[in-house]
Amino acid sequence: MLRTRGGEVDAFGEIVRRYQSSVFNVCYRLLGERREAEDQTQEAFLRAYQRLDSYDSERPFGPWMRTIAGRLCLNHLEKHRANLLSLDEESDRLPAGAGEPEDAHRAAERQRAIRRALLALPAKQRTALELRHFGGLSYAEIAEAMGLPLSDVKSHLFRGRRLLAEGLRDVV
Repeated sequence: MLRTRGGEVDAFGEIVRRYQSSVFNVCYRLLGERREAEDQTQEAFLRAYQRLDSYDSERPFGPWMRTIAGRLCLNHLEKHRANLLSLDEESDRLPAGAGEPEDAHRAAERQRAIRRALLALPAKQRTALELRHFGGLSYAEIAEAMGLPLSDVKSHLFRGRRLLAEGLRDVV
């Protein structure tokens, strides 16, 4: 980051290489659509580059970057409230290391059900869950990322977990 701030554009390429998978995962889990996730991932890195001066080098870069991605995706979801329950080719793949075909099929079905249940959650609950459980952000970092009071974040996490458990009652 220091080299990038110093004007070395190529140094930012290294940052992208290091964090693109985790940022894409945040976007994909929130949006549920590969192309949209790729677009928002690219936009997140563009925004990060434009806001290099706002990055606090005393804090880890990964959570800051995933926060930008999460906020972008949340804004995107709020603008496009359509139900994003499309299952693309990525979700139809069998899990790696699946043994017997029947076991692999059950595991793949379980993954699709979990994904559908996550995508069925309201955007703020899904975002809070994604940032907490997949992004590794603290409650305070989620509150900052989502621009919400800490109490709202806790409420979104509680309700999201409850709805997710209800949606998966017959699956897991």
